[in-house]
Amino acid sequence: MNDATPFDPTADGWKSRTFEGFFGLVGPLWTKKEGEGWAYGFLAEPRHANGAGVVHGGMLATMLDHALSIVGWEAQGRKRCVTIQLDTHFIAAVKPGQFVEARGRIVKSTKSLVFVQGSLSVGGEEVAIATAVLKVLATP
Repeated sequence: MNDATPFDPTADGWKSRTFEGFFGLVGPLWTKKEGEGWAYGFLAEPRHANGAGVVHGGMLATMLDHALSIVGWEAQGRKRCVTIQLDTHFIAAVKPGQFVEARGRIVKSTKSLVFVQGSLSVGGEEVAIATAVLKVLATP
């Protein structure tokens, strides 16, 4: 990505989604259908940066948590799921202006738990990987 030319997710088929709650504060979330699944993304902005000038690890973990939860939600027939464990490994720094993509896959899904693996990438290069355990909530 050329730093002088801002990335335009819509030009690559991404659609912007706005949410209420916490992700509404840090988003928008971008989505893109890929085969049977979805990819998720966010455009890193200066507000996502830490004091070192790179995207805060908390933002990257937030993106992984949100994306992997959506993957689990879909796998459970759109039943609500909450994260009970998220293990994140940061591999490379992300700079404001870069577009971060998230993808996940189900490792195992039971009636009450969903095990998910996922990663974040920028320009095809992984910047973080994660595993998550989600608890399926009873329908109210």
